[in-house]
Amino acid sequence: MKKTRKTRGARKAALIGGDLMLAPMVVMMRMPLLVAEAQSDRKLGRETVRAFTEKTTAVAQGAIAAQVSLLQSAARFWPEVLSGRIPSLVNGEATRKSLDAALKPAGRTVRANFRRLSGRS
Repeated sequence: MKKTRKTRGARKAALIGGDLMLAPMVVMMRMPLLVAEAQSDRKLGRETVRAFTEKTTAVAQGAIAAQVSLLQSAARFWPEVLSGRIPSLVNGEATRKSLDAALKPAGRTVRANFRRLSGRS
C-alpha cells in the first residue's frame, strides 16, 4: 500500500474543519442560555450580545484575511511568471489560501466558545 503524505495546506484545512465541526455543539450548548435570556425582562442579554459580536467580528476578520491573502498572491504574480512557475492566481493555490485565511477566525471563535461553554479551560 502506498503511504500518502499530507501537505501543510491539507493539515491546516483539516484543523480548521475540525474546529468548525464543533459549531453544532456550540449552538446546542448556547441555546438554553439564549432561551433563558429571551424569557427574561431584559431586551438584550449578555449571551445574546456576545454571540452577535463574536460572529460579526469573526466575519470581518475572515473577510480582511481573505483580501490580504489575495493581495499577497497578486503581488507574487509577476515574480512567479518570470521564474517559470505557474502563478498561484491561475492554478487555484491563491483561492485555497484565501479560503483558509477566511475560515481561520471562525474556527478559532468556535473552538473558544466550545471551551467556554463546556466549562473546560
